[in-house]
Amino acid sequence: MSLSQSLQQKLLQKLSPQQIQLMKLLQVPTANLEERIKEELEENPALEVTEDHEDGSEELKDEFDSAEEYEEADGSEAEYENIDISEYVNDGDDDIADYKLRDDNYPDADEDRVMPHKVESSFHELLLDQLGMLVVDDRTRKIAEQIIGSIDDDGYLRRETASIADDLAFRQNIETTEEEIESLIKKIQHFDPAGVAARDLQECLLIQLRRKKNSSKSVDIAIDVLSYYFDEFTKKHYDKIQRGLNLDDEQLKEVINQIIKLNPKPGGDVTEVNKAESYVIPDFFITNTGGKLELSLNSKNAPDLRISEGYKEMLKEYDRGSKKDKRQKEAVLFIKQKIDAAKWFIDAIKQRQQTLYNTMHTIMDYQHDFFLTGDETTLRPMILKDIAERTALDISTVSRVANSKFVQTEFGTYRLKFFFSESLSTDSGEEVSTREVKKILSDLIEGESKKKPLSDEKLTELLQEKGYNIARRTVAKYREQLNIPVARLRKEL
Repeated sequence: MSLSQSLQQKLLQKLSPQQIQLMKLLQVPTANLEERIKEELEENPALEVTEDHEDGSEELKDEFDSAEEYEEADGSEAEYENIDISEYVNDGDDDIADYKLRDDNYPDADEDRVMPHKVESSFHELLLDQLGMLVVDDRTRKIAEQIIGSIDDDGYLRRETASIADDLAFRQNIETTEEEIESLIKKIQHFDPAGVAARDLQECLLIQLRRKKNSSKSVDIAIDVLSYYFDEFTKKHYDKIQRGLNLDDEQLKEVINQIIKLNPKPGGDVTEVNKAESYVIPDFFITNTGGKLELSLNSKNAPDLRISEGYKEMLKEYDRGSKKDKRQKEAVLFIKQKIDAAKWFIDAIKQRQQTLYNTMHTIMDYQHDFFLTGDETTLRPMILKDIAERTALDISTVSRVANSKFVQTEFGTYRLKFFFSESLSTDSGEEVSTREVKKILSDLIEGESKKKPLSDEKLTELLQEKGYNIARRTVAKYREQLNIPVARLRKEL
C-alpha cells in the first residue's frame, strides 16, 4: 500500500458516513454521473428527475455566487418536514438510510480497484474464431484453446511451453508434448493480427516481416537486421549494423522505415475499450468573451432532481389519518426513509456541483493568463494546498477533483491535474512553474538536429543560459516524465 493510499484510508476513518459518500460522489466523473443517478432513481422511488429540465449550466454561476443562496431550502421539502410523525418514529428509527452508509457506492474508496467493462468483440474471441477455420480434432482444438487462453492482451505468449503442457495434464487430463504445443503455436502465429503469439518483441517483429518476405530487398535486409543485430538496432548502434551487413546510409534508412511500420503490440489494436474511457467528456467549459473568462459546468453535472410528489402526499395522508396501527407505522417509516434518502442525495448532488464549480473557478483565476493565451509558459506554480486554502476545502477534496475531472478550453481539453506543478527558481529569484521548464525543454528537443541530438548535459546548459537554475539529474527526470528517450535513442540518420 502506497503512502498516499494509507493517508487516504486514515482520512476516511475520521469522516462520517455521510462525508465519505459525499467524497465518493464528488469523485464520479461526468461520464459516469448519469449512470450513478439512474441507479439512485431505480433504488429510490421517492426520487424523481424533472422531465422538462433544460441545460442549466449557464445558471450555475449565479446559483453558486453565495453560500446563502446555496443553503436555501426548497419550500416543498420543508413542507413535508413539518409533518408530525412522532407517534410512528422511535429514537433511532429515523437514522440515515442504509444506502448512504454502504461502501459499495461508486466509486470505491480504493483507488486501485479495477472496474470491469464490457467488450463487444475481444482479442481472444477473434483468435478463437480463426481457430474454428482450422481442420483439427477435438483434442488438438483443446490444446490450441489452452494456448490462446495463455496469450496476453497485448498479443504475446509469455507462458512457458512446459507450463502449458502441465496445465493441460492437470486441468484437462490431456497428455501432450512440448513439440506438439510448439507446432500449434507456429500455426497460431499465422493468425491475424500479424505478430500474435510471439514470445518476445524480436519474434513479434520477425513474424510480421516474414509475411512480407521477398516483397522488397529492404524487407529481406530488415529480417537479417532483427535476426542477427536486434540488440544493436534497439540501442541505435547503426554503425555496427552497417559494417556487419555492408549497408550504405540509404539502405539502412529503408530498413529502419520497414521496421518502424511494424506493430510492437498486435493485441492492442483489437481489444475494445470502455466508451467512457475512449471519449473524454469535459466537466467544465471555459470561454473567452472579449478577454473575460467565463466558466460553466457541463449540464450533466446539474440534473434537476426532486422529491416525489406522490411520496410527500402519502406522508400527508398518514399525518391526517389515525396513527395507532402497526402496519401504518411501518409504512410511514419506509416512506420517511425514502424521502430522507432522496433529500440527502439531492443535497449531495448540489454540494458536488458547488465544490466542482468553486474549485475550477479558483484554478481559472490562479492560471488566468494560460486560459487567455494557451501558452504553457504562462502557467504559475500551483499545488493542491494553494487551491485548498483559497476554497477552504480539504486538500484531499481538491485532489479528487483534480485527478478525475477535465476542462474544455479553446486550446484543447485538459485534466485539471495538468495545471498543478511545483516551482523552480530563476537567476533573478523568480519562482516559475516546472510545467514552464518542461515546455521549454520539450521545445529544445523538438528543434534539435536529429543527426546530433542534445545530451542532458547540453540541455542543462541551454536551460541555465535562459536563467533556469536546474541540475542535470532534474533535466533527466523531466525528460523521462515527458516520455522523451535519451539522446542516443533520438538519433536519426
